[in-house]
Amino acid sequence: MEDILELIFKRRSIRIYDRKKLDKETITKLMQAAMAAPSGSNSRPWEFVVVTDEEALDKMRSKLKYGNYNAPAAVVVCGNIAIAQNESATRYWVQDCSAATQNLLLAAAGLGLGTCWVASYPKEDVMAMLRGILEIPEEVFPLNVIFVGYPAEEKAPRTQYDESRVHWEKYTN
Repeated sequence: MEDILELIFKRRSIRIYDRKKLDKETITKLMQAAMAAPSGSNSRPWEFVVVTDEEALDKMRSKLKYGNYNAPAAVVVCGNIAIAQNESATRYWVQDCSAATQNLLLAAAGLGLGTCWVASYPKEDVMAMLRGILEIPEEVFPLNVIFVGYPAEEKAPRTQYDESRVHWEKYTN
């Protein structure tokens, strides 16, 4: 695998995809990476809805303001406090699921895949739309949608480092 910093800089939002389907083994690797994320008090409140059905993808694309991408798959990252290992999830499910999301994004880049992250939570209308299309129960919170596939566009690796946002020892203006 690539040097981790190179991989982080390589991860970019991809909005144009090759129509080649992802196999189950590749998607499983992404799920394994996502679930290797750190979690507050090891509560692991995450669940994932993998969507490869073209009709469901089309419904999601048509209703997501910033999600009309032709990726052959999407992963909806959800928080489910009821399955969490402890009560920490009530306070930290967003952070836990965000860590899982970042692992998924980086693993995809390492596998030569492209991804684009689209927010859902805390937008009630977007969460309701995803619940309706994917039959997600009311007590499960769809945090985001990750479109994933083989990229049909290339973007140069980058960092967005801004020294003015780094404070040493104490916060200074």
